[in-house]
Amino acid sequence: MNTAELVELAQQLRVDSVRASAAAGSGHPTSSMSAADLTAVLLANHLRYDFDRPAHPGNDRFVLSKGHASPLLYAAYKAAGAIEDGELLTFRKLGSRLEGHPTPRQVPWVETATGSLGQGLPIGVGIALAGKRLDRVGFRVWVLCGDSELAEGSVWEAAEHAAYEHLDNLTAIVDVNRLGQRGPTRHGHDLDAYARRFRAFGWHTVEVDGHDVDAVDRAYAEARSTAGQPTVILARTLKGKGVAAVQDREGLHGKPLPEPDEAIAELGGERDISIHVHEPPAARVLHAVRAGHIELPHWEKGEQVATRNAYGEALAVLGTGRGDVVALDGEVGDSTRAEFFAKEHPERYFECYIAEQQMVAAAVGLATRGWVPYAATFAAFLTRAHDFVRMAAVSGAGINLVGSHAGVAIGQDGPSQMGLEDLAMMRAVYGSTVLYPCDANQTAQLVAAMAGLQGVRYLRTSRGESPVIYGPDEEFPVGGSKVLRASGRDRLTLVAAGVTVHEALAAADVLDREGIQVRVVDLYSVKPVDRSTLRRAAEDTGCLLTVEDHREEGGIGDAVLDAFLDGRPVPRLVRLAVRRMPGSASPDQQLHTAGIDAVSIAAAGKLLVEEAVVR
Repeated sequence: MNTAELVELAQQLRVDSVRASAAAGSGHPTSSMSAADLTAVLLANHLRYDFDRPAHPGNDRFVLSKGHASPLLYAAYKAAGAIEDGELLTFRKLGSRLEGHPTPRQVPWVETATGSLGQGLPIGVGIALAGKRLDRVGFRVWVLCGDSELAEGSVWEAAEHAAYEHLDNLTAIVDVNRLGQRGPTRHGHDLDAYARRFRAFGWHTVEVDGHDVDAVDRAYAEARSTAGQPTVILARTLKGKGVAAVQDREGLHGKPLPEPDEAIAELGGERDISIHVHEPPAARVLHAVRAGHIELPHWEKGEQVATRNAYGEALAVLGTGRGDVVALDGEVGDSTRAEFFAKEHPERYFECYIAEQQMVAAAVGLATRGWVPYAATFAAFLTRAHDFVRMAAVSGAGINLVGSHAGVAIGQDGPSQMGLEDLAMMRAVYGSTVLYPCDANQTAQLVAAMAGLQGVRYLRTSRGESPVIYGPDEEFPVGGSKVLRASGRDRLTLVAAGVTVHEALAAADVLDREGIQVRVVDLYSVKPVDRSTLRRAAEDTGCLLTVEDHREEGGIGDAVLDAFLDGRPVPRLVRLAVRRMPGSASPDQQLHTAGIDAVSIAAAGKLLVEEAVVR
């Protein structure tokens, strides 16, 4: 398009942003209006995208990091012929796929859910990594950011990672409109302040008037021709551009324009411009997924093996059998054992260093391109990336997360390294799967099973060695459990997972010597939980005792209670969990101090049975 046509297209995007927000009675039209010229030039002259084939491997990828500017995105879809005007005006209404902040659940042209600021660029880095290192297809990734979100640390994790990986297929476009939600941003219109920061991280920077369509056009061309480093275009804009009553004025964020009809008239009225977006070049990407049985590593019963080791070995084998599996790690691969995969498949391994937000974001970005990512770090450190995990669920992204060094059982390192809240965090994520194996063979089976699941999947692994109690041919369906001990005379059920399974088995031996028969359930699938087995145990024994190397809130005890939320009688239940703040001590001392070792379990179980008799 020429200059005059681009100006008209930008005005149409502004008008349609105003119209959509007015129809909804809510939205962010002023944030959309500032970036209208930037979007018009990209859509008409630089984006290569087939809207009829959103999965086309050669398509450029566009991420609206400032997701509140969704009216602008939907207006662009209308201009490209992807949606009709009638649908545009369903914005934010019940049943509409045009949500207040974009998600890919029903809109196939949306790469990832945004709206939680500071996430678009990190995920864009993951998409660009897929294009440059894996797919090796010449698509570009364009990420439109707001200036306010540059206060987020995740943006700078992304900036450093992109430069380190020389992602010259990535362009960040920053809409520097000066105004945040409650007033001016930290740096206002000081483009050089932002440029200095990006240059320090190794980016090529371009400063431009964001309302000069010719200058924006040249900036995009410069970004496309820059080799060896990512490019950021810092565009000075005005919030509410084009309507005097709102332009560059505070206090209007997130509100429809007060007089939309007057604003539309001031912008030149409604238009009906349709554009043909440039088609992508032919491209073909094959993720080598081998059919047939994968021979997982296995261990003999009685061997002492850490489940973190089993994770690393199983993942390396899975990567050999499935060419779509990739691994990421937060610079602790020698501890999580992700290094086993790195040695076998270095071309599909991504070192994310101590940047857990970027690690999870990169996993989400890789997943959008059809890869099956496994991202690992200490369980405690995944809490830093919880918002990215939450938003991955909003996107419906398929990612596998692995948290090692869980619980007080790690020993002397102390509480800063102990994952004690991770089960609760991951259980609370929409549609998540939470798995906690107790031995090596179980771990290997669950690692492989995760690759075929949907949504966010979490595997909790342990640092210390534990005895192998299952044979290599044992099966562990997700949503199941294993009854390790049972008899017709059981008076109590011990429910455990991970390290506490072994403690529960030892406690059962102690109680058996005292004439108390107990059932032991290995609840390796914490979510979804095996309701039928737990209900049967409650009916048979009347008493449940849960044991977990985790805080009491939100973990295994609460997962067990979920089995009785449909109105069934809740059995007598006692929960053993980590209630104190631990210090440094040996693993055995930690378990005993927390009251979750075999001695403590046996004492609590005996008391529970005695109380049941009295009652």
